[in-house]
Amino acid sequence: MKCPYCGSADFKTLETRDSPDNSTRRRKECVVCGKRFTTYEYVETVELMVRKKDGKLERFDVNKIIRGLQKACEKRPVTMDQINELAGLVRQAIMQKGKEEITSKEIGDLVMKYLKNLDRIAYIRFASVYKQFEEPEDFKRLLLEVKK
Repeated sequence: MKCPYCGSADFKTLETRDSPDNSTRRRKECVVCGKRFTTYEYVETVELMVRKKDGKLERFDVNKIIRGLQKACEKRPVTMDQINELAGLVRQAIMQKGKEEITSKEIGDLVMKYLKNLDRIAYIRFASVYKQFEEPEDFKRLLLEVKK
């Protein structure tokens, strides 16, 4: 970085403040010309995109995960805090992958991974929709898997 007034790379930081919007404000002074200026440092975020089964791309929306979990956990002893926490874990796992695009299958697999430990009935409900069960045998296979 260079001084916006004289082009010198020699300056000192006078003050640093963190902002609530996840940025850092720094007040600097050029050692050569003595002028002061402010810089902002922020985390660059890339919007995560989801590749759907039909090939379409759409923005990642954690609320879709929450709505799916609410349906699966309906009339189960699962609180909204637990649903929000699980959705947060899924979101965090996705972000840690560091990719700009993820498939809906990867998201569903992550949800199932965490949901299995939370409530097995909700897990079966979610799986039946996510994996598009059509036959009673599909439920039998999943039940055998859950019993393990």
